Parts: sequence; structure tokens; C-alpha cells
Amino acid sequence: MRTTRFAALTVSAVFALAACGGGDDSGSAASSPSVSAETSADAHNAQDVSFAQGMIPHHQQAIEMAELADGRAASTQVKDLAARVEKAQGPEISTMTGWLKSWDEKVPESMPGMDHSGMEGMEGMEGMEGMAGMMDSADMGKLKKASGKDFDSMFLTMMVEHHEGAVEMATTEKAKGQYKAATAMAGDIVTAQNAEINEMKKLLGAN
Repeated sequence: MRTTRFAALTVSAVFALAACGGGDDSGSAASSPSVSAETSADAHNAQDVSFAQGMIPHHQQAIEMAELADGRAASTQVKDLAARVEKAQGPEISTMTGWLKSWDEKVPESMPGMDHSGMEGMEGMEGMEGMAGMMDSADMGKLKKASGKDFDSMFLTMMVEHHEGAVEMATTEKAKGQYKAATAMAGDIVTAQNAEINEMKKLLGAN
């Protein structure tokens, strides 16, 4: 009888230990997906870095161009468009700067109006030379000297090209980026700037 009772107790203890062990494993397994999902949501890749490092100076130049409109443009529509460009792209620069800092990546220095050759060889800025839609220093010089209807025409023509470059960059980010906030911003850029491209082409046609 004693042997039987001991055997029964031993079997019961084994099952109890197994049950405890199984509970720990299931708890660990249950927590893994949430940890994995959090990591995935925050993940970024080289394309996200390239997008932010390229779009910051691209936006900076657009803002510099837009700032010229206040004292030079003849059309109130051009002035309104320029103000919208400043309002939209300034905060996006701040956001992308924050991403790069959090990723411990180089933040581009302010360099509006810089020509493509001036960008070559900059440490950490590889691939920015010949960036889509960027104006060179000669183009920026002409825009600064223009006024009235000449400014309006030149500004709209340059900004269409500039926006088309930004749309190209943002489309690449949407397709190849990993960081959700960056791909979402890229989508917003494509939508907003395509609409402004259509608006500017209509204004050019009316001039």
C-alpha cells in the first residue's frame, strides 16, 4: 500500500511540474508576437535613410524658392502656392530630421541653392549629386533676379520640375521603404505635390 501511495504521489508531482512548465512556455510564446510586432513597426532600412537625407535638402530648396515669391511675384495665386509650400514642407523637414537623429544617421546641413557639383564628395551624403528636380546655383540666381510676371513664369516652371523630382523620390520610398511613418509621408508627398503640379501647369497655361 505504501509503495502504491508513493508511486501515485510521484506521478501527481510530475504532472504538476509539467503543468507549471507548460504555463511558462505558453506565456513566453504569447508575448513573442507583440515584441516582434513592435520591432517590426519601428524597423527602418537603408531606403528610409536615403529618403530622409535626400528629401530634407530637396525641401529646403523648395522653401528657399517659395520665400522669394513674397517680394517678387505678381500673381496672388503664385504667392498663395508659395505660402502653402512653406507651410507643408517646413514641418516635414523637422520630422525627417527627428528620424535621422533617432537612427543615429547624418542629418544634411542646410544647403539651399547648392549646385550638384557642390554636393559631390560630402561625407555621408553620397547619392545626392544630380538629385531629381534640384535647381543648380545658376537657376537659383536667375530666379532671385526676376520679378513680376517673369518671376511667376520662372518660379512655376522650376517648381513643377522640383515637385516632379520630389514625387519620383517619394514613389521610390513608397515602393522600397520599410519605416511606416516614412512611407506614409511619401504617400502624402505624392498626392499633395501631384495636385500642385497640375495647379501650376494651369497657371502657366493662363500666363
